[in-house]
Amino acid sequence: MNLVRMKLNPVPAIVKGKEIILIDDSIVRGTTMTRIVKLLRWAGASKVHVRSSCPPIRFPCHYGVDFPSREELIFCRKEIEASSAKEANELVCKEIGADSLIYLTMEGLIEAVGFPEKDLCTVCWDGKYWFTHQRTQKYLKNGRI
Repeated sequence: MNLVRMKLNPVPAIVKGKEIILIDDSIVRGTTMTRIVKLLRWAGASKVHVRSSCPPIRFPCHYGVDFPSREELIFCRKEIEASSAKEANELVCKEIGADSLIYLTMEGLIEAVGFPEKDLCTVCWDGKYWFTHQRTQKYLKNGRI
């Protein structure tokens, strides 16, 4: 928690007794969000609501973002345990310690970006990798391109 605490210092006099809405660009592994929620609770927040400005990350990105395996992705792990995406969301919410959790939908993301879906890379959300070359697939089995 030291690195997160150095970067983010909630002020108890401001946070105490308040409901906090915490907005993040994404929730990948869940470790940072869990620490931030704990810090806000330590500072006295009565409730912590988390909002993610992208859909749940379900698939590894092999194109430069650092999350190479599905086992590292919090939503993916919870989706395996759950019987539905809604239940997976509830399990993620519980694991990070939030009172509520809402992700932006894929449709909402596409609308917000303003480009046609066909022009966007959505692999980490839908798992539709755009390559077919067998050698590339071999590298993917090892976790990276």
